[in-house]
Amino acid sequence: MGGSSNDDEDQEHENVGAGGQRIESRSGSKSKKLKLIPLIFLIYFEVSGGPFGEETAVKAAGPLLAIAGFLIFPFVWSIPEALVTAELATAYPGNGGYVVWAGTAFGPFWGFLMGWWKWIGGVINNAAYPVLCFDYLKLLLPACGHGPVRDVGILLYTFLLSYLNFTGLSIVGWTAAILGTLSLLPFVLMALISIPRIKPSRWVVADQGHMDWSLYFNTLFWNLNFWDNASTLAGEVEEPQRTFPRALLCAGVLTVLGYVLPLLAATGALELDRELWSDGYLADAAGLIAGAWLKYWVEIGAVLSTVGLFEAQLSSASFQLLGMAEMGILPSVMATRSPSYNTPTWGIAASACGTLVLSYVSFANIVSAANFLYSCGMLLEFASFLWLRRKFPSLKRPYRVPLGIPGLVCMCAVPVVFLIFVMTLANSVVYILGSSVTVVGVLGYFLMIACKRRNWIAFRIEGEGERGGIQSSPAQDRTEAEALLRA
Repeated sequence: MGGSSNDDEDQEHENVGAGGQRIESRSGSKSKKLKLIPLIFLIYFEVSGGPFGEETAVKAAGPLLAIAGFLIFPFVWSIPEALVTAELATAYPGNGGYVVWAGTAFGPFWGFLMGWWKWIGGVINNAAYPVLCFDYLKLLLPACGHGPVRDVGILLYTFLLSYLNFTGLSIVGWTAAILGTLSLLPFVLMALISIPRIKPSRWVVADQGHMDWSLYFNTLFWNLNFWDNASTLAGEVEEPQRTFPRALLCAGVLTVLGYVLPLLAATGALELDRELWSDGYLADAAGLIAGAWLKYWVEIGAVLSTVGLFEAQLSSASFQLLGMAEMGILPSVMATRSPSYNTPTWGIAASACGTLVLSYVSFANIVSAANFLYSCGMLLEFASFLWLRRKFPSLKRPYRVPLGIPGLVCMCAVPVVFLIFVMTLANSVVYILGSSVTVVGVLGYFLMIACKRRNWIAFRIEGEGERGGIQSSPAQDRTEAEALLRA
């Protein structure tokens, strides 16, 4: 392909590709755009939400490897994922994020499947936060640990926080900033108070007994992923080409410090007993270092953190559905916005209902299946990133990873290998659940094609004919379906 035609195609792609600028303009006037600080904390809660949950890394492998993991793993995994997100979110500044990227790179089938994998995984993860909230609350109020108090509490938690999400993304972002500050502050105090008691030799303890590598790597993976989730909100961000890279950088620094400082304080100031390092131990460590007042503050901070995690995840899931509807790959009803708050009415309702149902089921294998689906989505995301750089080299990218194709392949190779490694740790039940969810997603895609072709359900006209949207031509639908079935 000659240079000028390639530039023309890239420019056409920039103007109409997968709902980018058009979607952004539709989100505009009725709601306040997200500014830098709220976006930083939304990304922070998408990824981390605080050091709660990092304790099992010490239990699995000891202080040295736990500290090293939270210092090194961001460079191996988090930075490549964040760089991919920064480039593609600024090149396609509309709602939908990774769905737009996959749909533009490989066609609507893969865009839909990406959205399905990510949405199901996000809803499963979000269902854990009401449960975690009441697990923390029962430490302060034992009645919250079981029975109708817990069941009704989970229902109210989901309903009230879903309503907060409904009132506007800017409100959610500033709420996340307040919650993040309040939940991190006790760990700053713990780190300062622990300084006189710290013995650096405790940090380098490595080989003490059994090493649970599966638990160790899953803990790192669980606590340092989902950097791309906020991309589904790109159409709601003020000057996304400028704001997104800065927000990702600041959230990255905040996340690493939020994990490493409490880890250094607790392992350096206290004698090591790896068996004590299970979920919730940081609150006990704070009590041992500073007294009961700080322990209670950490436990309250954990509750506040679950609120921020829930709000951030629900925002990304609901705007993802809105973006998919604006692309024409979901029914247009999912693109409905509240006339008062400009938030995705049915996207929030669908995501909240899925979260509520899963909050009352056992999580052992379901959460592992969510990680498996997330890994599938990330493999497709890295492939989309590389293919879009090759397919549209002249596309305007306000932020561009400063590497050529060979360098980008090397950058993506390490996280891809790690993703495959994490997927091999799954058991047979997880493989069955992940495969079943994927089959449902494939069937759902062809159901959407049938509904659109027969006019059973209304779809957005703008999505038709754009890259990433479901095409409405019956002949094209049959051709694509036959090709996929043959493959």
